[in-house]
Amino acid sequence: MIDLQIQDKTHDEARQGEALILDAPVKADARKLYIESYGCAMNFADSEIVASILSETGFETTGDYHQADVIFINTCSIRENAETRVRNRLSQFGAEKRRNPKLIVGVLGCMAERLKSKFLEEERLVDVVVGPDAYRDLPNLIEQVESGHKAVNVLLSREETYADISPVRLNSNGITAFISITRGCNNMCSFCVVPFTRGRERSRDAHSIVAEARALFEAGYREVTLLGQNVDSYTWTPGALTNPSGERGNAELPNQPNGQVSPTGGDLEGALAGVVNFANLLEMVALVSPELRVRFSTSHPKDITDEVLHTIAKYDNICNYIHLPVQSGNTRVLELMNRTYTREWYINRIDAIRNIIPGCAISTDIIAGFCTETEEEHQETLSMMDYVQYDFAYNFTYSERPGTLAARKLEDDIPEEVKKRRLAEILAKQQAHSLMRLQEWVGKTVRVLIEGTSKKSDKDYCGRGDSGAMAIFPAVDNVKPGEYANVYIERCTSATLIGRIV
Repeated sequence: MIDLQIQDKTHDEARQGEALILDAPVKADARKLYIESYGCAMNFADSEIVASILSETGFETTGDYHQADVIFINTCSIRENAETRVRNRLSQFGAEKRRNPKLIVGVLGCMAERLKSKFLEEERLVDVVVGPDAYRDLPNLIEQVESGHKAVNVLLSREETYADISPVRLNSNGITAFISITRGCNNMCSFCVVPFTRGRERSRDAHSIVAEARALFEAGYREVTLLGQNVDSYTWTPGALTNPSGERGNAELPNQPNGQVSPTGGDLEGALAGVVNFANLLEMVALVSPELRVRFSTSHPKDITDEVLHTIAKYDNICNYIHLPVQSGNTRVLELMNRTYTREWYINRIDAIRNIIPGCAISTDIIAGFCTETEEEHQETLSMMDYVQYDFAYNFTYSERPGTLAARKLEDDIPEEVKKRRLAEILAKQQAHSLMRLQEWVGKTVRVLIEGTSKKSDKDYCGRGDSGAMAIFPAVDNVKPGEYANVYIERCTSATLIGRIV
């Protein structure tokens, strides 16, 4: 996976623009799909769904776009710099298309709806534009382009969850994988385009999620990350449809190992007679196997409950790590952001995490220089950082996104130099806190899931402990990637633990 970065980028931007491929034998007659993803982990998970859908029509992935029959960019509209990178990349693909006129170039995902006219008609950069709820239509859209027409489908759905599609695991280490549990978002944060580009929130069939987790474990995977824009609002009622065709999952519930008893008294089938919430789902996935480690992202401060925290505390294989975006430490700014919680509410949730899950790692998102933010309000964000002392954070300057409430109602009135200075102060403080948090592990032994060899040396392994911090340590003959190892931490940097297997 990706090293955790303490800078103004998202957790997955270290992978931005990386060709996503399936490590499988090449078929001589197969059509070639080249796909790149930008943005959050949800986009990477969606690319795996796209690859799965197209594999059914004879496509296989390639890491060389010069060899491709179809090129797709799975896009993100959350940050302006992501759009800039996508446009630059499309220009490069345009040069390849001039060399190979039969090449099909398409844009998928969050930029599709907002920029479809520009891409297709004004700038003529692409042949096909597809929104995140229309991936099932890709084979038809490709045929439409091949017949000489531009193709577009950006319709949003209230039902689509792709629950019946088994994702093709792209660029997989065979050890860690994403599982999408919700799509869309109902939280109308004033700075965010997600509700407009991904639609209303809907939760996936709990049975299908458990079945996917079990299949991954049986295939050798040892860690899954449950994904959603707001995982804590996951709500599924038995009998709900999982896809537009009306099919629903029929996976058996996992056995409870080692006599473990759920907060529902161990009667998970009984619990499924009613509404399944996120705490129930976490437990169901944890019970697949004690050797399957479970992570999740992202939590919303207004929705994370004590029930979820107690479930995390109960199961050793649910990681003691919570990503809880604060965005700002000031209540007035939070209200302008339409975050629907106050500074005091957020602190209450932090205190609950510390009390129920001692030692739990916490990360966050912070926006520097939101509309009308004063210097005093910026200082409140810094004081929130001092209160929580986050393990790591993803920090940004505010960039106005067209169509959002903030773009329509608020003035982006903070000068860029002020935004950058405030961000620099946030980054400096976070780097100090990250180093402090990692130093707490020095002299201790951490149970690490080995994910592979280090990027810097094939003589070293890398892997994460429960908190999500990356550890680097010399490889030894009697353990291999996919196994757990006890690693004694000898020292650290501000982003990495360094030790040896004991």
